[in-house]
Amino acid sequence: MSTKTSIPAVKGMREFYPEDLAVRNYLYQQVRAAASLFGYQEWESPYVETIDLYAAKSGEELVEKQSFVFADRGGDKITLRPELTPSLARMVAKRQNELVFPLRWWQFGPMWRYEQPQKGRTREFFQWNVDMLGVNSPEADAELIAVAATFLKLVGLTSQQAVILVNNRRLMDAQFDRLQIPAAQRLFVSSLVDRRSKMKPEAWDTYALENGLTSAQLEGLKQILTNFDLWRESEELTRLFRALQALGVEEYVKFDPNIMRGLLYYTGTVFEAFDVSGSVRRAILGGGRYDNLMADVGGEPLSGVGFAMGDVVIGILLQEKGLLPAFVPSPAPALVTVFDAASWLTSYGLAAEIRAAGLNVTVYPEPAKLPKQFKFADRMGIRVAVVIGPDEAAAGLVTLKDLKTGQQQTVSRAQAAQSIRSILSNQ
Repeated sequence: MSTKTSIPAVKGMREFYPEDLAVRNYLYQQVRAAASLFGYQEWESPYVETIDLYAAKSGEELVEKQSFVFADRGGDKITLRPELTPSLARMVAKRQNELVFPLRWWQFGPMWRYEQPQKGRTREFFQWNVDMLGVNSPEADAELIAVAATFLKLVGLTSQQAVILVNNRRLMDAQFDRLQIPAAQRLFVSSLVDRRSKMKPEAWDTYALENGLTSAQLEGLKQILTNFDLWRESEELTRLFRALQALGVEEYVKFDPNIMRGLLYYTGTVFEAFDVSGSVRRAILGGGRYDNLMADVGGEPLSGVGFAMGDVVIGILLQEKGLLPAFVPSPAPALVTVFDAASWLTSYGLAAEIRAAGLNVTVYPEPAKLPKQFKFADRMGIRVAVVIGPDEAAAGLVTLKDLKTGQQQTVSRAQAAQSIRSILSNQ
């Protein structure tokens, strides 16, 4: 007996069966709705870029370790895009004198990173990016946070289930200045703060002291990280929270000095959204203000603020909380049955009439006993079965069976679409 060897998918790459693709499409619908509510334009960039683009804009780890890099037939090194900001910078710089600013753009598409697959992280993922370019104000930062909060609302996450935590680079720099922490050590401090929730307090203290912080600096840092009213010392954050209140999303947003996202990359506001219950430990989304976007790709200086959200973490979270819509296997709510071989083309013709009336309809692909066709329709989530046998066809009639209630009715062929709509409207 021969055995067949199954060829697996490439490690970390995604396979979207219909029910999986339905989740991705639902997320796309909601991110599109949230961005459109605020007047953002959808754009698209190439899936493949030169590695030089990321060498100019991204860190060494991304270029050397996390990118899928390969040589094309001409010998040039190219990569599957690992992030979107460099592409954004290049495309904006290319037409910087033609575009209308402030620019509000969004995109939802695939990215690839050569990382170790685990819960909430895959090598292929879809990412939502939202950016506003050409405005440098806390109010602009607030709008981006409001777009994120609006998305959370649209997918059914309440402020008791998800929170957007905010900090500010300039505020933290001022605090580090007070502690006399030199600029060269601030990347380590950012990493140290990120480790705080993952280590025992004593081990965290020891780690900080062994890596150059003095006892006084460590105690000062602890005071900063537990001061949740520190934002009141920042004019930027004071204005930010006033704007969030005006935008009607303040219940989703809190100040947290422990948010150190991209401390050396971002120049002002930084923010991340999290699941309040903590069942999904990775951030839902994150972003902030960046004012050094264009220099490395030949553009003029341009301030910006933006955020990104991957589909994996939010998909897990919505599934765990029962917030994903029920999967309906078929996009057609009606099935036209095939009574027998002689009725096959009659069924096709009836289906065409119903489609012309604006309804999605599918036809059973071959003659079969009606119970078998009804069972197929029920398993595919189809609500109405349409029967047109020889007697119905001769009389210009069709029989409609509501597979949810079991009720049947016979109507004229001309009224079939209207009657199907009537059944579908009765939930």
